[in-house]
Amino acid sequence: MSKFKRITVLNTIINTGLVPIFYHSDVDTAKKIINACLDGGVRCVEFTNRGDRAHLVFQALAEHFKDDQRLILGAGSVIDAGTAALYIQLGADFIVGPAFNADVARLCNRRKVSYSPGCGTVSEISLAEEYGVEIVKIFPGSQVGGPSFVKAVRGPMPWTHLMPTGGVAPTEENIKAWFEAGVVAVGMGSKLIRKDLVASGDFDTIRDLAKQTLAWIQKFRTNDLINKP
Repeated sequence: MSKFKRITVLNTIINTGLVPIFYHSDVDTAKKIINACLDGGVRCVEFTNRGDRAHLVFQALAEHFKDDQRLILGAGSVIDAGTAALYIQLGADFIVGPAFNADVARLCNRRKVSYSPGCGTVSEISLAEEYGVEIVKIFPGSQVGGPSFVKAVRGPMPWTHLMPTGGVAPTEENIKAWFEAGVVAVGMGSKLIRKDLVASGDFDTIRDLAKQTLAWIQKFRTNDLINKP
């Protein structure tokens, strides 16, 4: 069962603006990655369903952090309702997928769990919103058009809440481009949780990258993105 209500999850993603994304098969290493993100000021973390028995690692993480009110833990790379149900049962606070799936949307709505599917066209975004999606993942962000795509979509659809993943980097220039285009949050994977830093055990640098990224987000976002459609 999810630890946080859907409205809390959505508001937290919007207010913080950053969702780190990662997978690691070792539970202890995954704990250190999450702690580094939390120490950097992050609240929402996406653990992806990308490895064998990934759900068992997720289960261990959900149990370990169950009393830590800082962490909102979601499951990513979910493409079918069965997998979504499994992760929700294990405690996922939100579900993310690379593509929209109507069955996943219905399931998440029944359980009042936030669902952010990956979309790459205006039609896909609109369909996802018809199924109750509040924050639409733009994926792959750079390949579908980058910040210019976001700006173009929000012209005729200013109510749309977009969160790009893919092509997002922890640099001032990159964060500035995305948030000035109108995103409400960004998902960031390997450029934030870098393999070389994880391999060397340099979790302090991951913490510092997360902290700096959050500072840039606060610098370049506008109140309109938080308080208005």
